[in-house]
Amino acid sequence: MTKNFLMTAVVFLLAVTGVSAQIERPVKWQFGAKKISKDEAVVFMKATMDNGWHIYSQHVEEGGPIKTSFTFTPSGDFTLVGKTAEPKPKVKHEEVFKMDVGYFDKEVVFQQKVKLKKGQTTVKGAVEYMACDAERCLPPDEVTFAVAVK
Repeated sequence: MTKNFLMTAVVFLLAVTGVSAQIERPVKWQFGAKKISKDEAVVFMKATMDNGWHIYSQHVEEGGPIKTSFTFTPSGDFTLVGKTAEPKPKVKHEEVFKMDVGYFDKEVVFQQKVKLKKGQTTVKGAVEYMACDAERCLPPDEVTFAVAVK
């Protein structure tokens, strides 16, 4: 009887812990590419945020929130052309950081131009970002990607 009670209690605790430990992911990422000439392409990195959530621009000053940043895995098949582009962010004063910060809500598309050294390749990399809502910020997260360019 005691053994059954203990087993039931353990199963219950594991179930409750599993539910409370679910990771919240208010940002969904999609990746794609489009050739713009025989030797150039643009890689698109689209973030879609749940209602009330936002991520930060790539251009946040020191002492501010974690900015969105992209890293690309080096390859002999392509070279990066310039820096990753972003649209004009919304700007608001965040008292916790005592500064104005650029951010994106709902959705944003970042773009990276690449020069191709051969007709087809796969552009690999990662994006690091921090998602916040009006009450809290989640720890920084990283998403890896691999985009076929044909």
